[in-house]
Amino acid sequence: MSTSSPDDPPERGQVTAETLAEWRATLAALQAERDSLAIVADRLAQDYDDGDDDFLDLGLDLGSGFEDADGADGGPESVSLTILAFDDDALADEVRTMTPWVDHILLSAYGAEIASGRPWCTRWPEHDEALARIHHCWLAWQELTDSRSGATGPSVWQRDHLEPLLLKLRSPDGPFGACTTNPDHPHHRLLPVPPHTDLSSLPVAGQPRASV
Repeated sequence: MSTSSPDDPPERGQVTAETLAEWRATLAALQAERDSLAIVADRLAQDYDDGDDDFLDLGLDLGSGFEDADGADGGPESVSLTILAFDDDALADEVRTMTPWVDHILLSAYGAEIASGRPWCTRWPEHDEALARIHHCWLAWQELTDSRSGATGPSVWQRDHLEPLLLKLRSPDGPFGACTTNPDHPHHRLLPVPPHTDLSSLPVAGQPRASV
């Protein structure tokens, strides 16, 4: 016969501060993923016009406010998915949209601690190379983690997009090479851009090309 009284609470496993932190990080990551996917769904819904028969012919317009360019054949206008080609307003909206993904998925799940061999910059949107690379990786994540990409989609994303991104961004000679290498001493500096092409070096029609 049990000797415990009916008022005794059931035994529970001890929940540590580390466990709570892991739960919170997991919840934040799931919320960020949900929010990002919801934004993508909203964009697709806005682009879809029930009364527009041309929708099936044009395909999905994956963004609004991009700098459009006419097709070379005079056909439907095309848009660039490269964030550096966006106009200022579209770029600002896109960065705000993907920042939760950067903080709660890219960094929380895959970002190792900051060290001299693994720099990071909290002001990454100001680094054009980093901004473009992160945005491309985010676009690939949206496509390859969708169930329609199949069971291997997430693995392909990690291998072909995530790992090259982290190797480039967090290498000592990457875009963050002059930024934070110690989390206790934040630092941010944009690396100088190489000088533009010397126009005198361009080939001239009808003249032998100079080479070294």
